[in-house]
Amino acid sequence: MRASSQQRPAGRYGAPGSRAVRRVVLDELSGGVVERLDPASAAFLNGSGLARASPMGMGLYRIEPVGKVGSVRTPTVQLEVRPKDRLGLDRLLFLLGYAGDQGFRGDSVAAVEEADLWSALAESMAQLADRALSRGVLQGYLTVDEALRTVKGRIRISDQISRRPGMLVPLEVSYDEYTEDIAENRILRAALERMSQVPGVRPEVLSRLRQLKGKLGAVTRLQSGAPLPVWRASRMNTRYQGALRLAEAILRHSSAEAGDGTQQSASFVVDMSIVFEDFVGTALREAMAAYPGEMRLRYNALLNEAVRDSDRIVVQPGAVHLLGGRPVMVYDARYQAAADAGASLSGDHYRMLAYCTSLRVPTAWLVYPGAGEIKLRRILNTDIDVVEFPLDLSRPPSEILASVADLAQQSWGEVVRQATISR
Repeated sequence: MRASSQQRPAGRYGAPGSRAVRRVVLDELSGGVVERLDPASAAFLNGSGLARASPMGMGLYRIEPVGKVGSVRTPTVQLEVRPKDRLGLDRLLFLLGYAGDQGFRGDSVAAVEEADLWSALAESMAQLADRALSRGVLQGYLTVDEALRTVKGRIRISDQISRRPGMLVPLEVSYDEYTEDIAENRILRAALERMSQVPGVRPEVLSRLRQLKGKLGAVTRLQSGAPLPVWRASRMNTRYQGALRLAEAILRHSSAEAGDGTQQSASFVVDMSIVFEDFVGTALREAMAAYPGEMRLRYNALLNEAVRDSDRIVVQPGAVHLLGGRPVMVYDARYQAAADAGASLSGDHYRMLAYCTSLRVPTAWLVYPGAGEIKLRRILNTDIDVVEFPLDLSRPPSEILASVADLAQQSWGEVVRQATISR
């Protein structure tokens, strides 16, 4: 268990001599810590989903992690919950980005490791955005729908008939415009704006964020809560891709809101269980593409015989590989390993046994983060094996992906072996 608390001078943007912000750092496996909080900070902390702040009286609160990692900052306190094994921001962003895009390269986001998460995010965003915009603002074609008095592009006949029956003008037209107002720039501007609203960002970094945002002044501002526009990696936007991966992570997992006067609060919260499970599923599906068959993620399987739908028991392993339409391999990724506080070794194996029984598969692969050895556990009175496969997330991205490729090779080898035996 690790917890620390310290104070350092920081106001809205960390200006010297401003109101002190107390910094509290917890490990995600920590049992919690008792700290003095003001009611507004406690409410924001509870609302963020990063941790639970329970009142103990006399202004004291017990702060406990709830299975997520990240940072919450208010005008008076900054709480950080760090991943187990001291997983750095660089590796966290790799896992986030890869799960969202199979073509994600391990070196496409290089995060700066600093003392706190907000400093690292702000500095990384500034550096990557500066690199993206160093040769000017990217331009591209944007399809525009407008009502004009002259023909431009093509006339949208169906819209013209439905919106302006019997009228010759204005015309409903669509045309492609070469502009800066494209998805890549909208995402980049939104992330720069979000980070410039975070309290505690160093003045020099804040100035760089604002200058970079100024270069995108002609770009449409994304509305808060609106879905992010879709962009696709191409040769044209190569210099933007690192900044866009980080920008998407910031926009999807963070929030910043103003309070009274100049006071602001911000949060960056990530559910590591979901991140790890999504990463393993995506990377494993990519690795298994080298072998015959088809992999499906979050596969639904029926565990029992039932006449009525209400009596059905459905299990959902993280990934199932099918050969000729028949399941031959089953996998599940569990972020909490057996050595973690509160994790259940037997619970994971009961689950894997259920998967194998339901799918008639002899071997299940249980993937968890760690640096241990591969273990095979034979389930008594059955022909079922559960293989515990550790994935060391402290290693470079290329080595993590190599480990997943090794998992794919070993599991396929087991399928070949079983097929040979059954002949």
